[in-house]
Amino acid sequence: MRVLRALTVTAAATCAAIALTAPFASANPAGGPPSGGNGGPSNVTVNPYSVHQGSTMQVSAAGCGHGGIVFSHDNFPQTNLSAGSIGFATVRIFNHASPGHHTLSVKCHDNSLVATHRFTILDGRGAQGGLGGSLGPSTTETAIGASLVGAAALGAGAHVMRRRRPIRGRA
Repeated sequence: MRVLRALTVTAAATCAAIALTAPFASANPAGGPPSGGNGGPSNVTVNPYSVHQGSTMQVSAAGCGHGGIVFSHDNFPQTNLSAGSIGFATVRIFNHASPGHHTLSVKCHDNSLVATHRFTILDGRGAQGGLGGSLGPSTTETAIGASLVGAAALGAGAHVMRRRRPIRGRA
């Protein structure tokens, strides 16, 4: 009875293992390119994911052996992707690109497939360079400064008045 139960459990486990591995075996036959893929761009990455307006971003993609193009409408100009097993491109985000989440596309020269990847454009806040000392203190800063000077004057006056009083018992 125990042998029959063990045999049944073993047979069920073997069937489950074969059933679970069958999709993986058919998805990538003989270690070639993904089925139905016929090459094309894959593993698209961007660095950094969040980029300010006017900054540059690195894009890489696998599968474009003869190079390709990277594009994102109204965010950066169409840029060439280098040839090789992993292609690279450096794109410069337009100064007027709208902040938010956007999508870029990668298309190989030798394939009609297009891969996409999301990225974020941050609002580009430029530094107030060159203003130096031309900006005066605000009203709040002036009020705080005047309060500190007044408190220091009161403290110094109290200290001087205390030191001037004669000590009792001394002539």
